[in-house]
Order: sequence, then C-alpha cells, then structure tokens
Amino acid sequence: MAQRSSRKRRKERQRAERSRAGKAPAAPPAEGDSDSDRMARGYARGRARDEAARAALVPLGPGERPRAVTAAGVLAAFLGLANLVAFLAGMEIQGEQPNAVGVGLFTFIMLTAAYGCFRVRYWAVLGMQALLALMILIFALLLIRAESVLALVIAVAVIGGAGTLFWFLVKSMARIQMPQRPGA
Repeated sequence: MAQRSSRKRRKERQRAERSRAGKAPAAPPAEGDSDSDRMARGYARGRARDEAARAALVPLGPGERPRAVTAAGVLAAFLGLANLVAFLAGMEIQGEQPNAVGVGLFTFIMLTAAYGCFRVRYWAVLGMQALLALMILIFALLLIRAESVLALVIAVAVIGGAGTLFWFLVKSMARIQMPQRPGA
C-alpha cells in the first residue's frame, strides 16, 4: 500500500470534519462536467453570498452616523487643522517653509472631507478611503527606508491605524449608499 501525501491526509480530515459538522462534502466533478459549468456554479455561489451579505445590512437610521465615519471625520479635521497650525507657527520641512498654496489646498481638502464625514456623505467617506489608501502606500514605502527604530514604529503604527480605519469604512459606505428598504 502506497503512503499517502500530507495533502491527501489533510483533505481527508477536512472531508471528515465537514461530514461531522453536517455539511456534505463537495461532490467530485462528474465526467461530463466542464470548466465553464464549474465556474458558473462558483459564480452562482458567490452571488448568493453577496446577496446574503446585502440582506444582512441595515440602512442608516435618521441622524445615525457610524463610528468609523465619525473617526474618519475627526482624523480629517485634525490633519487639516494641524497642518494649518504648523504652517502658521513657521514650521519648516527640510529647512524650508512649505508653499502656502499647497498647505491651503491640503487644509481645505481635509476640512471638506471632515465636513462631509460629519454629514455622512458618501463622497466624503470615499475620499477619506482614497486618502487612507495613499497613506498606507506612502508609509509602506517609507517603511522600506526606515533608518531608526522610531521611524519603523511610526510607519507600522500609521499603516495599522489607516488600514483598520479603511476596513471599517467599507461596511459604513455600504450602509450609507444603501436605499431604504420597501415598507421601512
């Protein structure tokens, strides 16, 4: 008797666990089963999961604001105001004063995003997600060039915080754009 590979033993254990849990194991493909048939069944299962997730979503109530959207608004307001205060205090970057137009534009964008988040506007949350994605990308690149432990810790903290907020904003965006259910 030939010895079975670890992959085969693992598959057998998984099938046994599924059958003990009450789930029927996936049937092996029939002889006449084509790749397109299997792909169509996979897409159908994915659509069913998507529909179940959408059915589980609850639309926002009047005046309701998800915590992630509030956190995004607070972050945007903080970044915008901190940028403006640093500029007015005469802070220099690499020995030079930043351009007033650039500082004003960034401050305006951040305060506009904060206003939109506090008003629970889809465009504002989408914009914050775009900014968070840029922050993650930039700090991931800075992580490669970290020259000290402090720079490493800061980059990891920013990536972790921005990634977490990004993740929680996804469900909030789905609830914001969701139409009211019939009969609600």
